[in-house]
Amino acid sequence: MSGKQNSAVGEQSSPSPKKPNKTPKPESRLGMVRRARRINRELAEVYPYAHPELDFVNPFQLLVATVLSAQTTDLRVNQTTPALFAKYPTPEDMAAAVPEELEEIIRPTGFFRAKAKALIGLSAALRDNFGGEVPGRLKDLVTLPGVGRKTANVVLGNAFGVAGLTVDTHFGRLVRRWKWTEQEDPEKVEAEIAAIFPKSEWTMLSHRIIFHGRRICHARKPACGACPIAHLCPSYGEGETDPEKAKKLLKYELGGQPGQRLSPPPDYPGKSAPPLGAAG
Repeated sequence: MSGKQNSAVGEQSSPSPKKPNKTPKPESRLGMVRRARRINRELAEVYPYAHPELDFVNPFQLLVATVLSAQTTDLRVNQTTPALFAKYPTPEDMAAAVPEELEEIIRPTGFFRAKAKALIGLSAALRDNFGGEVPGRLKDLVTLPGVGRKTANVVLGNAFGVAGLTVDTHFGRLVRRWKWTEQEDPEKVEAEIAAIFPKSEWTMLSHRIIFHGRRICHARKPACGACPIAHLCPSYGEGETDPEKAKKLLKYELGGQPGQRLSPPPDYPGKSAPPLGAAG
């Protein structure tokens, strides 16, 4: 074999040099905080109308509605509370309720016996311990039957203007998807997210995250291809990435459907929800 042939064989058999694959560096704490705050800013642009999705006109109504919202939708609660508050407008009225009559009214929300017991209990506590008024402090609210930190923070943030994080299932799911925390326990999630954001942002951050979880970043099939913050999401691709298919997964006003409130704020761009039993 000639030297020329040897040279040719050598050239064919020697692989061209490749650059080694670089493993992405883990995100630093500072990088995560900056990304988290950018997500919050961009969600504020997407949902400038974010709000609590329970209908209420005073702290007592919000407290009751929040207790009823466990294991059901805000829509079903909003469809149920008009009749409830017409019959029991004050804590004194609800504390004196006949359990079976209260149960029948709130039956559509599910777990109605346990919820009726909690509502009568917290109403009696408000009557006996707080002069018939809902207290504006976390340590007082959590003493009420059926009221935990999540419910207390909803009431404080939206009825009293006291900053708080509402760690519901949507909130927990999204902050884990975004790698802001790995915690599962709601109180630990609350503590870790509180450390990322200034206190002034807590209440609206909660609304924005819950709005996003209900409308786009669903539990089983996120609409990744229609997500406005996909470029900031480390879990992009868990859901549908095709833009046209993803659009079909959008819910509420983003999907052209009614929202959850029968009486939404004036700036809400969607349709009002129908009353209980109404078509549509």
